[in-house]
Amino acid sequence: MTETKKKFKKVLIANRGEIAVRVARTLKEMGISPVAVYSDADRSAPHVLVADEAYHVGPAPSSESYLVSERILQVAKDAGVDAIHPGYGFLSENGEFANACIEAGIAFIGPSAEAMKVMGSKTAAREKMVAAGVPCVPGSDGAIPTEEEALKIAGEMGYPIMLKAAAGGGGKGMRLVADAESLPGAFRAASSEARNSFGDDTVYIEKAVIEPRHIEIQVLSGPDGKALWLGERECSMQRRHQKIIEETPSMLVTEEVRQQMGEVACRAADAVDYVGAGTVEFLMDKDRNFYFLEMNTRLQVEHPVTELCCGIDLVRAQIMVAQGEPLPWKQEEIERRGHAMEARIYAEDPNQNFMPCPGMIDELVFPNWPGLRVDCGVRSGYEVSRYYDPMIAKVVVWGEDREQARLRLRQALMETAVKGITTNTAFLRDLLDFEPFVSGDYHTGSCAVALEQEAPEVDSEIQDMAIAAAAIQTLLRDQKKSRENSSGTGKGSGSRWRTMDWRRGGV
Repeated sequence: MTETKKKFKKVLIANRGEIAVRVARTLKEMGISPVAVYSDADRSAPHVLVADEAYHVGPAPSSESYLVSERILQVAKDAGVDAIHPGYGFLSENGEFANACIEAGIAFIGPSAEAMKVMGSKTAAREKMVAAGVPCVPGSDGAIPTEEEALKIAGEMGYPIMLKAAAGGGGKGMRLVADAESLPGAFRAASSEARNSFGDDTVYIEKAVIEPRHIEIQVLSGPDGKALWLGERECSMQRRHQKIIEETPSMLVTEEVRQQMGEVACRAADAVDYVGAGTVEFLMDKDRNFYFLEMNTRLQVEHPVTELCCGIDLVRAQIMVAQGEPLPWKQEEIERRGHAMEARIYAEDPNQNFMPCPGMIDELVFPNWPGLRVDCGVRSGYEVSRYYDPMIAKVVVWGEDREQARLRLRQALMETAVKGITTNTAFLRDLLDFEPFVSGDYHTGSCAVALEQEAPEVDSEIQDMAIAAAAIQTLLRDQKKSRENSSGTGKGSGSRWRTMDWRRGGV
């Protein structure tokens, strides 16, 4: 992030979906013109419609559009923007892109490329944190080059251990290993996944923390580089190492531990001269011992829960800092009130190992009442593309206490309808009623436990009737479509074969 010391007039949002919509709203509130970019799949997406200007950047695959830094930068120059906000994902933690922006005279709304580089490498970050006195999970001193070396280190450390991709994130290149027999295969699988996901097959070893809690601290640093902490977020409800329900504050964290974690998170940020908004993630055991996991050098998906409890717009703060303005708060002035929870709605099927379920949204309905916020990047009549992350919205609530927040979020999900595609909405409601979550005594494996619970048995006669009814309904629907196509009265008139748009993959 560069000290521009000037007011931005126009900012390009190098992203899509709900985060692009969310950033655009704050920009407009600040009197700054938002500029959108879009791929072939996003020509009529909500983030395009809320912007003042929009530019095409390529085909649907992100590798040919949103991830092509040269194209994004050229659009920024053509549009005459003052800065680029990367959102999260895509180019948000790409140090080379950040440097390219600065070299082109365009401010990058994010930390320095050097901070990204250090924190982007798990091994480099670990070394930096150890030197700064930040508690880290016991692990290897650096990258593990071979299976033989992995077996040696794991044997000395003791099982279970975690294999992790050095350049990883989002659960990619990560394997839990229980014994020496399964280590070689896990090592090869983790290395391969890391290479395919990040172009880097480097892995390292950490001692596994059993039934850990995933607790993260939101930090914010001004141009002077002095970090503030805004409280913690509990992100332990995860599926496949990906968060789906987040909350603040955590039921496990005491005020004393919270203060310790905040101070350690600021120490971690200061160690890399961090500027802007970032998140320091920790693993915590049942005894409230916490260990540095990683630092995300960008805005987090779950940032709204912090905003609701602190009353601070993190995107606005990012922009202020990028403009060279000092942060208007001191640590003692940061107040947190109430309880906030967020649920991520994905186009996926929890009963099929959370397989993505892209398709057309026939109708989209969200509730609207006090204490509720919905960050959404889709609309009715919009096609959820197979090319991108299947998250379509975040439902966020605030309550005076945790139970009020939980019940509000449950009710909000009851009043949410996404018709035309399969989503995880019902599963999220079940998780909110899951006893470990209700009590606050859950961990990163609790979501898997909830899935494994035996479903209630269905009476065989009722099941047979349901199957027969579904078969009859399908037959009647097919007969109706056949008559419509034969008479030319169906949608599109004519056979589906003739009306396929082959440029869009026949959808």
